[in-house]
Amino acid sequence: MILAAGNLTPNSGELGGRIGRIPVRNLWLLMLYASNLFRDLEKAKLSVEDNPDDIPDLVAEILCRHVERRIQRNLSYSYQIRKAVLGRVRGRIDLLDTERYRLLDRGKVACRFDEMTIDTTRNRFVRAALEELSNIVHHKESARRCKSLAVSMRRKGVIGGRPSGSEVSTDRFGRHDADDQEMVAAAHLAFNLALPTELAGTMHLSLPEREITWVRKLYEKGIAGFYDVILSPRGWRVEAGKAISWKIESKSPGIDRILPSMRTDIILDHLDSGRRIVLDTKFNSVTTRGWYRDETLRSGYVYQIYAYLRSQEGDGDPLANNATGLLLHPSVGDIVNESFVVQNHKIQFFTVDLGATAREIRSQLLQVLDVSLAT
Repeated sequence: MILAAGNLTPNSGELGGRIGRIPVRNLWLLMLYASNLFRDLEKAKLSVEDNPDDIPDLVAEILCRHVERRIQRNLSYSYQIRKAVLGRVRGRIDLLDTERYRLLDRGKVACRFDEMTIDTTRNRFVRAALEELSNIVHHKESARRCKSLAVSMRRKGVIGGRPSGSEVSTDRFGRHDADDQEMVAAAHLAFNLALPTELAGTMHLSLPEREITWVRKLYEKGIAGFYDVILSPRGWRVEAGKAISWKIESKSPGIDRILPSMRTDIILDHLDSGRRIVLDTKFNSVTTRGWYRDETLRSGYVYQIYAYLRSQEGDGDPLANNATGLLLHPSVGDIVNESFVVQNHKIQFFTVDLGATAREIRSQLLQVLDVSLAT
């Protein structure tokens, strides 16, 4: 079946409903896999797979840990432009307001000036994330911890409202405040997780066409993040979005302008064993209807992975000469595991059931590697 985006509506018996035929809870799992925060989950030995419905609690644990660390070291301050009516000049005089309200008659002057404050965009964003998580986590202790930290930030002076998306997007990190990055990343994920929990009719979702694009990109990043965390400690090198070049011997003057580039989704290298897997994620059905049969592999995808493999041979990279190609599609209920070998390259077609439990999804992703590496 072809996966298509649909409206996010609650389903009986399932928390948060579905997007298309994919349970939202599994999209949360992909969001964690796609995020740098998944590394925190692995280090802390927190079991995402055992209880996927507690993912908001896990994100709350991560966010609280980073906020507590920042509070211990003092939250970041920043200069912000303020306007105030003062009894003396500070910064620049706002002539328009001073004249409009006849402030000089009262010995006052309107000023604009820079002020060092803790009530910054990022601190307000993090405090708002804590308040949001306190309403959606399942465990009372997690909710209490989020509320306590939010109150603590308010007492320290972080009292402004939640900043807009444009304000957050323009916030930049320097070398002196790099420690804030993980805290803000956790806050971003907290708000992303909060969206699916809202009741039908109160959600603010984009159009279905954009929705499916977002889920497709999430699937690609989630697979890359999962393999990076799981395989890197085992001696694998994981590269996502790597560009590979054509082995061109000669060319016409204008070919560079029109020749398509090649960019793989994920490349998995294990130098000790000399194995390479070129992995391409596709967010649609692995098969389609053929001219003379009910089902056939999508020919364009087969040609694409074949070009990835064969174009890299004979360039001094021993891993390229017998690399394995893997096309990884999602499915809901149907599993495909087929392969063939052509010119010393194994090409594998595999599906991951995104309608399964989180533990089963993890098991399938690990099984993909076992099958691909089998001789």
